[in-house]
Amino acid sequence: MFMPKRILFEKGSLDYEMAQKIYMKFKDKESIEIIHLTSNQLKQHIPGEDLYAQYREGKKTLVVGTKKSLKFQSCKPSAHYQLPLVLGCMGQCQYCYLNTQLGDKPFIRVHVNIDDIFVQAQKYIDERLPEGTLFEGAATSDPVPVEPYTNSLEKTIRFFGDNENAKFRFVTKYNDIDTLLGLAHNGHTEIRFSINTDSVINQYEQFTASRDKRIEASIKVARAGYPTGFLIAPVFIYPNWKEEYRDLLLRLRSKIPSDLVYPITFEVISHRYTTKAKNIIQQVFPDTTLPMLDEERKFKYGQFGYGKYVYPKESLEEIKQFFQKEIEELFNHKEVKYII
Repeated sequence: MFMPKRILFEKGSLDYEMAQKIYMKFKDKESIEIIHLTSNQLKQHIPGEDLYAQYREGKKTLVVGTKKSLKFQSCKPSAHYQLPLVLGCMGQCQYCYLNTQLGDKPFIRVHVNIDDIFVQAQKYIDERLPEGTLFEGAATSDPVPVEPYTNSLEKTIRFFGDNENAKFRFVTKYNDIDTLLGLAHNGHTEIRFSINTDSVINQYEQFTASRDKRIEASIKVARAGYPTGFLIAPVFIYPNWKEEYRDLLLRLRSKIPSDLVYPITFEVISHRYTTKAKNIIQQVFPDTTLPMLDEERKFKYGQFGYGKYVYPKESLEEIKQFFQKEIEELFNHKEVKYII
Protein backbone atom coordinates (compact mmCIF):
# COMPACT_ATOMS: atom_id res chain seq x y z
CA MET A 1 0.00 0.00 0.00
CA PHE A 2 1.24 3.47 -0.89
CA MET A 3 1.83 5.54 2.25
CA PRO A 4 2.40 9.12 1.08
CA LYS A 5 4.55 11.70 2.83
CA ARG A 6 2.15 14.47 1.83
CA ILE A 7 -1.37 14.62 0.38
CA LEU A 8 -2.54 17.54 -1.73
CA PHE A 9 -6.32 17.97 -1.93
CA GLU A 10 -7.33 20.02 -4.95
CA LYS A 11 -10.06 22.60 -4.59
CA GLY A 12 -13.49 20.93 -4.66
CA SER A 13 -12.14 17.38 -4.33
CA LEU A 14 -13.57 16.95 -0.82
CA ASP A 15 -17.04 17.24 -2.31
CA TYR A 16 -16.58 13.62 -3.36
CA GLU A 17 -16.92 10.55 -1.16
CA MET A 18 -13.59 9.05 -2.21
CA ALA A 19 -11.68 12.19 -1.20
CA GLN A 20 -13.46 12.31 2.14
CA LYS A 21 -12.52 8.69 2.77
CA ILE A 22 -8.86 9.40 1.98
CA TYR A 23 -8.89 12.47 4.25
CA MET A 24 -10.40 10.58 7.17
CA LYS A 25 -7.84 7.78 6.81
CA PHE A 26 -4.79 10.04 6.92
CA LYS A 27 -5.81 13.25 8.74
CA ASP A 28 -4.59 12.14 12.17
CA LYS A 29 -1.25 10.71 11.04
CA GLU A 30 1.45 13.13 12.20
CA SER A 31 3.95 11.80 9.66
CA ILE A 32 1.74 12.84 6.73
CA GLU A 33 1.34 16.47 5.68
CA ILE A 34 -2.18 17.43 4.56
CA ILE A 35 -2.35 20.38 2.15
CA HIS A 36 -5.58 21.96 0.90
CA LEU A 37 -4.91 23.67 -2.42
CA THR A 38 -6.58 26.94 -3.37
CA SER A 39 -5.11 26.97 -6.91
CA ASN A 40 -3.76 24.51 -9.47
CA GLN A 41 -0.17 25.18 -8.43
CA LEU A 42 1.09 21.77 -7.31
CA LYS A 43 4.83 21.91 -7.76
CA GLN A 44 5.42 24.61 -5.17
CA HIS A 45 4.27 22.14 -2.51
CA ILE A 46 6.72 19.42 -3.58
CA PRO A 47 10.25 20.09 -2.27
CA GLY A 48 13.41 19.72 -4.32
CA GLU A 49 15.96 22.03 -5.93
CA ASP A 50 16.60 19.77 -8.92
CA LEU A 51 14.95 16.94 -10.83
CA TYR A 52 16.79 14.32 -8.73
CA ALA A 53 15.20 15.59 -5.51
CA GLN A 54 11.86 16.54 -7.05
CA TYR A 55 11.46 13.02 -8.44
CA ARG A 56 11.98 11.40 -5.05
CA GLU A 57 9.70 13.82 -3.23
CA GLY A 58 7.10 13.57 -6.00
CA LYS A 59 7.05 9.81 -5.62
CA LYS A 60 6.04 10.37 -1.98
CA THR A 61 3.20 12.73 -2.90
CA LEU A 62 -0.48 11.90 -3.39
CA VAL A 63 -2.66 14.40 -5.27
CA VAL A 64 -6.41 14.03 -4.79
CA GLY A 65 -8.43 15.68 -7.52
CA THR A 66 -10.98 15.28 -10.28
CA LYS A 67 -10.59 14.23 -13.89
CA LYS A 68 -11.67 17.40 -15.66
CA SER A 69 -11.25 16.39 -19.29
CA LEU A 70 -13.36 13.34 -19.92
CA LYS A 71 -12.05 12.67 -23.38
CA PHE A 72 -10.38 9.26 -23.00
CA GLN A 73 -7.08 8.57 -24.75
CA SER A 74 -6.71 5.64 -27.13
CA CYS A 75 -4.66 2.71 -25.90
CA LYS A 76 -3.39 0.54 -28.76
CA PRO A 77 -2.50 -2.31 -28.80
CA SER A 78 -3.65 -3.00 -25.25
CA ALA A 79 -7.24 -1.73 -25.49
CA HIS A 80 -9.58 0.68 -27.24
CA TYR A 81 -9.40 3.36 -24.53
CA GLN A 82 -7.55 4.27 -21.37
CA LEU A 83 -9.73 4.41 -18.26
CA PRO A 84 -8.31 7.33 -16.22
CA LEU A 85 -8.59 6.16 -12.62
CA VAL A 86 -5.07 6.98 -11.41
CA LEU A 87 -2.10 8.82 -12.88
CA GLY A 88 1.44 7.94 -11.84
CA CYS A 89 2.99 5.17 -9.77
CA MET A 90 4.83 4.82 -6.47
CA GLY A 91 7.43 2.54 -8.08
CA GLN A 92 10.80 3.91 -9.08
CA CYS A 93 11.54 1.74 -12.08
CA GLN A 94 14.52 3.28 -13.82
CA TYR A 95 13.44 2.36 -17.35
CA CYS A 96 9.78 3.38 -16.97
CA TYR A 97 8.29 5.16 -19.98
CA LEU A 98 6.47 7.46 -17.55
CA ASN A 99 9.85 9.18 -17.28
CA THR A 100 8.92 10.57 -20.70
CA GLN A 101 5.20 11.08 -20.09
CA LEU A 102 5.38 12.37 -16.51
CA GLY A 103 9.01 13.43 -16.19
CA ASP A 104 8.28 16.65 -14.31
CA LYS A 105 5.14 15.31 -12.59
CA PRO A 106 6.21 12.13 -10.80
CA PHE A 107 3.49 12.32 -8.13
CA ILE A 108 0.55 9.92 -7.84
CA ARG A 109 -2.82 11.41 -8.69
CA VAL A 110 -6.19 9.81 -7.97
CA HIS A 111 -9.39 10.94 -9.67
CA VAL A 112 -12.26 11.02 -7.19
CA ASN A 113 -15.10 11.78 -9.64
CA ILE A 114 -15.25 8.14 -10.59
CA ASP A 115 -18.99 8.20 -11.35
CA ASP A 116 -18.35 10.84 -14.03
CA ILE A 117 -15.66 8.58 -15.47
CA PHE A 118 -18.12 5.67 -15.63
CA VAL A 119 -20.73 7.84 -17.36
CA GLN A 120 -18.18 8.76 -20.02
CA ALA A 121 -17.06 5.13 -20.36
CA GLN A 122 -20.68 4.12 -20.98
CA LYS A 123 -20.92 6.70 -23.76
CA TYR A 124 -17.90 5.16 -25.48
CA ILE A 125 -19.38 1.70 -25.01
CA ASP A 126 -22.69 2.76 -26.55
CA GLU A 127 -20.95 4.40 -29.52
CA ARG A 128 -19.24 1.14 -30.48
CA LEU A 129 -22.26 -1.14 -30.23
CA PRO A 130 -22.82 -3.85 -31.28
CA GLU A 131 -19.05 -4.33 -31.00
CA GLY A 132 -17.52 -4.67 -27.55
CA THR A 133 -15.18 -2.11 -26.01
CA LEU A 134 -12.03 -2.79 -24.02
CA PHE A 135 -10.62 -0.35 -21.45
CA GLU A 136 -7.10 -0.29 -19.98
CA GLY A 137 -6.81 0.91 -16.38
CA ALA A 138 -3.03 1.14 -16.03
CA ALA A 139 -1.73 2.81 -19.18
CA THR A 140 -0.11 5.67 -17.22
CA SER A 141 -0.31 4.31 -13.69
CA ASP A 142 -0.35 1.39 -11.32
CA PRO A 143 -3.70 1.62 -9.49
CA VAL A 144 -3.10 -1.22 -7.03
CA PRO A 145 -0.99 0.57 -4.32
CA VAL A 146 -3.73 3.17 -3.72
CA GLU A 147 -6.62 0.69 -3.92
CA PRO A 148 -6.89 0.15 -0.10
CA TYR A 149 -8.19 3.71 0.34
CA THR A 150 -9.64 4.58 -3.09
CA ASN A 151 -11.47 1.33 -3.90
CA SER A 152 -11.36 2.53 -7.52
CA LEU A 153 -10.60 -0.91 -8.88
CA GLU A 154 -13.35 -2.50 -6.82
CA LYS A 155 -15.91 -0.02 -8.15
CA THR A 156 -14.61 -0.44 -11.69
CA ILE A 157 -14.67 -4.23 -11.59
CA ARG A 158 -18.26 -4.13 -10.35
CA PHE A 159 -19.19 -1.64 -13.11
CA PHE A 160 -17.78 -3.85 -15.85
CA GLY A 161 -19.06 -7.01 -14.20
CA ASP A 162 -22.58 -5.72 -14.86
CA ASN A 163 -21.80 -4.67 -18.44
CA GLU A 164 -22.15 -7.24 -21.20
CA ASN A 165 -20.69 -5.00 -23.90
CA ALA A 166 -17.36 -3.98 -22.39
CA LYS A 167 -14.35 -5.36 -20.60
CA PHE A 168 -11.63 -3.95 -18.38
CA ARG A 169 -7.98 -4.83 -17.88
CA PHE A 170 -5.10 -3.48 -15.87
CA VAL A 171 -1.54 -4.46 -15.06
CA THR A 172 0.40 -4.16 -11.80
CA LYS A 173 3.78 -4.76 -10.18
CA TYR A 174 2.17 -5.10 -6.74
CA ASN A 175 0.33 -7.71 -4.73
CA ASP A 176 -2.30 -5.81 -2.68
CA ILE A 177 -5.17 -7.51 -4.48
CA ASP A 178 -6.97 -9.45 -1.72
CA THR A 179 -9.96 -7.05 -1.64
CA LEU A 180 -10.62 -7.83 -5.31
CA LEU A 181 -10.84 -11.60 -4.97
CA GLY A 182 -14.50 -11.93 -3.98
CA LEU A 183 -15.99 -9.47 -6.44
CA ALA A 184 -18.61 -10.35 -9.04
CA HIS A 185 -16.34 -9.71 -12.03
CA ASN A 186 -18.17 -12.18 -14.31
CA GLY A 187 -14.97 -12.67 -16.29
CA HIS A 188 -15.13 -9.11 -17.62
CA THR A 189 -11.90 -7.92 -15.95
CA GLU A 190 -8.46 -9.24 -16.82
CA ILE A 191 -5.77 -8.71 -14.20
CA ARG A 192 -2.21 -8.85 -15.50
CA PHE A 193 1.07 -8.82 -13.64
CA SER A 194 4.24 -7.22 -14.91
CA ILE A 195 7.04 -9.66 -14.22
CA ASN A 196 10.73 -9.93 -14.96
CA THR A 197 13.85 -11.76 -13.89
CA ASP A 198 15.26 -11.21 -10.43
CA SER A 199 18.28 -9.51 -12.02
CA VAL A 200 16.12 -6.90 -13.74
CA ILE A 201 13.81 -6.36 -10.75
CA ASN A 202 16.68 -5.98 -8.28
CA GLN A 203 18.63 -3.58 -10.48
CA TYR A 204 15.90 -1.46 -12.02
CA GLU A 205 12.53 -1.84 -10.26
CA GLN A 206 12.89 -0.10 -6.91
CA PHE A 207 9.91 0.08 -4.52
CA THR A 208 7.95 -2.68 -6.21
CA ALA A 209 6.86 -6.13 -5.04
CA SER A 210 9.25 -9.01 -5.53
CA ARG A 211 8.93 -11.44 -8.41
CA ASP A 212 7.57 -14.18 -6.16
CA LYS A 213 5.01 -11.91 -4.48
CA ARG A 214 3.69 -10.88 -7.88
CA ILE A 215 3.41 -14.50 -8.97
CA GLU A 216 1.71 -15.42 -5.69
CA ALA A 217 -0.85 -12.64 -6.23
CA SER A 218 -1.43 -13.76 -9.81
CA ILE A 219 -2.32 -17.24 -8.61
CA LYS A 220 -4.85 -15.76 -6.19
CA VAL A 221 -6.65 -13.80 -8.90
CA ALA A 222 -6.55 -16.76 -11.29
CA ARG A 223 -8.13 -18.99 -8.64
CA ALA A 224 -10.75 -16.28 -8.09
CA GLY A 225 -11.81 -16.83 -11.68
CA TYR A 226 -10.34 -13.70 -13.22
CA PRO A 227 -8.82 -13.85 -16.69
CA THR A 228 -5.15 -13.55 -15.80
CA GLY A 229 -2.13 -12.46 -17.80
CA PHE A 230 1.55 -11.63 -17.63
CA LEU A 231 3.38 -8.70 -19.12
CA ILE A 232 7.03 -9.66 -19.46
CA ALA A 233 8.62 -6.28 -19.89
CA PRO A 234 10.97 -4.84 -20.58
CA VAL A 235 13.03 -7.74 -21.86
CA PHE A 236 16.76 -7.01 -21.67
CA ILE A 237 19.54 -8.83 -23.45
CA TYR A 238 22.37 -9.42 -21.00
CA PRO A 239 24.69 -12.32 -20.07
CA ASN A 240 22.58 -15.41 -19.28
CA TRP A 241 19.35 -13.61 -20.19
CA LYS A 242 17.85 -16.70 -21.80
CA GLU A 243 18.59 -18.87 -18.78
CA GLU A 244 17.06 -16.33 -16.40
CA TYR A 245 13.92 -15.72 -18.48
CA ARG A 246 13.52 -19.48 -18.87
CA ASP A 247 13.78 -19.82 -15.09
CA LEU A 248 11.09 -17.15 -14.75
CA LEU A 249 8.77 -19.05 -17.10
CA LEU A 250 9.47 -22.34 -15.33
CA ARG A 251 8.62 -20.70 -12.02
CA LEU A 252 5.33 -19.53 -13.49
CA ARG A 253 4.48 -22.94 -14.89
CA SER A 254 5.11 -24.59 -11.54
CA LYS A 255 2.67 -22.26 -9.80
CA ILE A 256 -0.20 -21.78 -12.25
CA PRO A 257 -3.20 -24.07 -11.59
CA SER A 258 -4.00 -26.49 -14.38
CA ASP A 259 -7.79 -26.11 -14.21
CA LEU A 260 -8.25 -22.45 -15.13
CA VAL A 261 -11.32 -21.36 -17.08
CA TYR A 262 -9.48 -18.72 -19.09
CA PRO A 263 -6.16 -19.08 -20.91
CA ILE A 264 -3.18 -17.32 -19.38
CA THR A 265 -2.23 -14.39 -21.63
CA PHE A 266 1.30 -13.23 -22.38
CA GLU A 267 2.51 -9.86 -23.66
CA VAL A 268 6.26 -9.54 -24.21
CA ILE A 269 7.91 -6.16 -24.82
CA SER A 270 11.61 -5.62 -25.43
CA HIS A 271 13.45 -2.70 -23.84
CA ARG A 272 13.32 0.59 -25.72
CA TYR A 273 13.85 4.22 -24.79
CA THR A 274 13.44 7.75 -26.15
CA THR A 275 16.07 10.48 -26.07
CA LYS A 276 13.85 12.49 -23.71
CA ALA A 277 13.48 9.54 -21.33
CA LYS A 278 17.21 8.86 -21.43
CA ASN A 279 18.03 12.46 -20.49
CA ILE A 280 15.57 12.39 -17.58
CA ILE A 281 16.72 8.94 -16.40
CA GLN A 282 20.35 10.06 -16.31
CA GLN A 283 19.40 13.02 -14.11
CA VAL A 284 17.14 11.05 -11.77
CA PHE A 285 19.33 7.93 -11.64
CA PRO A 286 22.88 9.22 -12.29
CA ASP A 287 24.40 5.82 -11.45
CA THR A 288 22.07 3.78 -13.65
CA THR A 289 23.46 0.82 -15.56
CA LEU A 290 20.58 0.73 -18.03
CA PRO A 291 21.85 -0.21 -21.51
CA MET A 292 21.21 3.05 -23.38
CA LEU A 293 24.00 3.37 -25.93
CA ASP A 294 22.37 4.80 -29.04
CA GLU A 295 24.99 3.25 -31.34
CA GLU A 296 23.97 -0.23 -30.15
CA ARG A 297 20.30 0.36 -31.02
CA LYS A 298 18.12 1.02 -34.03
CA PHE A 299 16.14 4.26 -34.21
CA LYS A 300 12.46 3.75 -34.97
CA TYR A 301 9.43 6.02 -35.10
CA GLY A 302 6.57 4.92 -32.85
CA GLN A 303 2.81 5.12 -33.31
CA PHE A 304 2.62 8.40 -31.36
CA GLY A 305 5.00 10.23 -33.67
CA TYR A 306 8.18 10.29 -31.60
CA GLY A 307 11.27 8.20 -32.16
CA LYS A 308 12.68 5.54 -29.89
CA TYR A 309 15.77 3.36 -29.72
CA VAL A 310 15.03 -0.36 -29.97
CA TYR A 311 17.20 -3.45 -30.19
CA PRO A 312 18.55 -4.24 -33.69
CA LYS A 313 16.41 -6.45 -35.92
CA GLU A 314 18.49 -9.59 -35.28
CA SER A 315 18.22 -9.17 -31.51
CA LEU A 316 14.46 -8.58 -31.67
CA GLU A 317 14.07 -11.72 -33.77
CA GLU A 318 16.11 -13.67 -31.21
CA ILE A 319 13.85 -12.42 -28.41
CA LYS A 320 10.74 -13.29 -30.40
CA GLN A 321 11.88 -16.80 -31.27
CA PHE A 322 12.98 -17.50 -27.70
CA PHE A 323 9.70 -16.52 -26.07
CA GLN A 324 7.54 -18.13 -28.75
CA LYS A 325 9.35 -21.43 -28.30
CA GLU A 326 9.49 -21.39 -24.49
CA ILE A 327 5.89 -20.31 -23.93
CA GLU A 328 4.62 -22.83 -26.48
CA GLU A 329 6.52 -25.69 -24.86
CA LEU A 330 5.86 -24.79 -21.21
CA PHE A 331 2.20 -23.72 -21.18
CA ASN A 332 -0.86 -25.52 -22.46
CA HIS A 333 -3.80 -23.18 -21.81
CA LYS A 334 -2.34 -19.87 -22.98
CA GLU A 335 -2.56 -17.03 -25.50
CA VAL A 336 0.40 -14.96 -26.68
CA LYS A 337 -1.02 -11.55 -27.57
CA TYR A 338 2.17 -10.06 -28.95
CA ILE A 339 5.96 -10.09 -28.72
CA ILE A 340 7.48 -6.75 -29.73
